Amino acid sequence: MKYTHNFLLLFVSLFLVLSCQSQDRIVKTGIDVLQESGFALLEGKRVGLITNPTGVDRNLRSTIDILFEAPNVELVALYGPEHGVRGEVHAGDRIVSQTDPITGLPEYSLYGSTRRPTEDMLEGLDVLVYDIQDIGSRSFTYISTMGLAMEACAELDIEFVVLDRPNPIGGLKVEGCYVEDGCFTFVSQYRIPYVYGLTCGELALLLNGERMLGSGARPGESARCNLTVVPMEGWKRDMFYDQTGLQWIASSPHIPQAITSFFYPLSGIAGDLAGISIGVGYTLPFQLFAPVEENMDPEQLAANLNALDLPGLYFRPIYFRPFYSRGQGTTLGGVQVHLTDPAAAPLTDVNFYVMQEMHKLNPEMVFNLNRITKVTGSPFITEKFSERYMFEDIKEYWYKDAEAFRELSARYYLY
Repeated sequence: MKYTHNFLLLFVSLFLVLSCQSQDRIVKTGIDVLQESGFALLEGKRVGLITNPTGVDRNLRSTIDILFEAPNVELVALYGPEHGVRGEVHAGDRIVSQTDPITGLPEYSLYGSTRRPTEDMLEGLDVLVYDIQDIGSRSFTYISTMGLAMEACAELDIEFVVLDRPNPIGGLKVEGCYVEDGCFTFVSQYRIPYVYGLTCGELALLLNGERMLGSGARPGESARCNLTVVPMEGWKRDMFYDQTGLQWIASSPHIPQAITSFFYPLSGIAGDLAGISIGVGYTLPFQLFAPVEENMDPEQLAANLNALDLPGLYFRPIYFRPFYSRGQGTTLGGVQVHLTDPAAAPLTDVNFYVMQEMHKLNPEMVFNLNRITKVTGSPFITEKFSERYMFEDIKEYWYKDAEAFRELSARYYLY
């Protein structure tokens, strides 16, 4: 009986310790902090909300419902980025403005006939709120939506509020060069590195503080908006998403898990090439590389990539049959990338190393690198790489802006 009593005491103590640790690990996002403040920042104002299914509090309740039901907040309009407010639209598909079926509020599309909110869309607003989970890569379009909305608010003197959320790959990685003139698009909207190591709130502060709003604006060129960032509580720069205690909601159809945020910059550049499947259309989006029409020995490709001894990475041969997209219905042979140490892994480098090793195994395999010039942000990168398909030829250039951006962005750190 004594031993049973002691065991129960030990079990209860352990449970309490683990419960406390679990509570300590739960990050409060911007919407959580806003709720706890009683929505003081929005009280008495006509509010618009840019969001999608990732806009939830720590209990998974939609920011739309929270603001719509808050007694001292007047939510009057919703604005949808790529994939839509409710996440019902496939990647790349245009979205039309409509009425939200749940709240009855007007829902304006920011991924259709316009990607920048017009004056008519913003008429009567006092404040426009942004609450979307980002993944930390420049070509993911939500940050472009954020910046263009900030630009519109600056011109119309409308307050802009960012409810901050974690960068799922942490706040320490910076990879890739700045976007250069001639390469600015909706997937390369700002003069920042490809992996930028900031939360969306910190990025908003940087774009606003350095007056870089709009497409391709150089520091000091654009206006500033009246910006407020509601910071998180409990987030640290070295945190990955699985350390936050928060549930992950797919930020787009092909980012189903938080870990996919690491794979997106690792393969998304090469994935714009028609001849390569990166697992989109299969169960491992962004985690695979396989030539679509060329025969290649997966064992040899994996061995060659592992021989590069890239830190935090391991390549394993794999065969797979995509359900849709490139290679649909055919068996492809390639490699699966395993992250053994995400903090150490050079993510964007993998795109170029895979192309390099594929080309070595089959010199007849030539990629149309013009397709990825704008997503890399630099004509030099694709022109130089196409000469020999050797990453060493462009590596220094690819990282030439990283340290300068670290110094610049550190001025805007909130955590």
